[in-house]
Amino acid sequence: MADQTTEIPSPEDVNFFEPATNDCPYHAYEAMRERAPVWKDPVTGMYTLTRYEDVRAALLDAETFTNKIGNSAGATEKGVKPEDPEKARQLLEAAEVEEQLQKLYEEKGWPVCPTLSGRDEPEHMALRRLFDWAFRPQRVRELDPFVESLANRLFDEFIDDGRCEWVQAFAIPLPLYVIGRQMGVPEQDMPQIKAWTDAWIQRMGLMQTPAERIWSAEMEIEAQHYFQGRYEELRRHPSDTLLSDLVNNEVKDWKRKLTDNELHSEMMADLFVGGSETTTNALSGGVMLLIQNPEIWQQLKGNPEKYLEPFVEEVLRLESPVQCLLRETSKDVELHGVTIPAGSIVSLRYAAANRDPAKYDKPQDFDLDRANPRSHLAFGLATHHCLGAPLARRELFYGFKVLVERVEDLWFIEGANDFKYHQNYFLRALKHLHIGFTPRKVRVAAAA
Repeated sequence: MADQTTEIPSPEDVNFFEPATNDCPYHAYEAMRERAPVWKDPVTGMYTLTRYEDVRAALLDAETFTNKIGNSAGATEKGVKPEDPEKARQLLEAAEVEEQLQKLYEEKGWPVCPTLSGRDEPEHMALRRLFDWAFRPQRVRELDPFVESLANRLFDEFIDDGRCEWVQAFAIPLPLYVIGRQMGVPEQDMPQIKAWTDAWIQRMGLMQTPAERIWSAEMEIEAQHYFQGRYEELRRHPSDTLLSDLVNNEVKDWKRKLTDNELHSEMMADLFVGGSETTTNALSGGVMLLIQNPEIWQQLKGNPEKYLEPFVEEVLRLESPVQCLLRETSKDVELHGVTIPAGSIVSLRYAAANRDPAKYDKPQDFDLDRANPRSHLAFGLATHHCLGAPLARRELFYGFKVLVERVEDLWFIEGANDFKYHQNYFLRALKHLHIGFTPRKVRVAAAA
């Protein structure tokens, strides 16, 4: 909510671990794009890229900007070299507890191993082919009726109240129940799975104390034991679910199936978190933006056939549910007069790139007629482009479609919102959004 009024800071004053910056990072991005396009974070020692062309170039050069760092939790294990030990205390303590966590996984669960997003070629593409088959376009298209029906069913639960807490009532369950259906997990189990994935996300976010990191690991181990039973059942009795495909199909280039350790690691990082979190955050941010921009609501409501898809893309660009991901340099990189040494951790700030005025005219504005609406980097690019992007787009399309069909007008509940975000270095996740609305007197018929 402070996006248009916050004073632009000096790059040296930026701290992404401060709650105020976490809640509204866009003025920090502006300062960095203009004055420090290659910025070394004094808290983490990581280098940060914020200009569109620089982030895009790094994503296209997977040999130089490698995925050896893996998921963001690995940033506490190597490459993090803080210049200010006091500011970096939590990160340093988190690094020290990694050995304890590894022992915990070995004794009580299954040790974490590299996931799809943490592999480079040729291992990445070998594994990617298995996932591409599991997420094949035909399977995604076949989910459309279920997604639309689910969206209407969720609306049925609160539409007569004229108000709801949008995040819990709709933004979380829609993508979570969809990925649950794909995985063959009963809906009644989803609240517990959400608790496990939230714990994983908190650990991934680089803002936990050592005790909290241990708690997150224990929660993940609980999830591992839950899913282990499902793997064993699917090996005995394969099904037509995505999970059955991943359990029973070989990675052809490896001439073997995924191990239990590999399945458990993928379950959190690339499936339940990757398969729901981006959509949840975009559904939350999209409704907030609609209320803040009533002219966009009227435009969307007046011609949803024309504007629904560009609306989804503008939400993804403006909110960037995944604010950044990490890469590790394989060699020295010279950029804007700065040397990024080989072995450095680089934060690619998608959210900053997506509001770069060198790429977008009036980037802070919500424009449903913007040219090339899919040019944003919200889903990454090239080799590591988000494999779940087609499904996320379908979920967002039907989520907002049903909103337009069933609601005449909507607003913030006065005094109920603080517009705070979960503290996370990588994700932009609104905590809650209390909205009021006028239901449509005559429900618009859903498309066949």
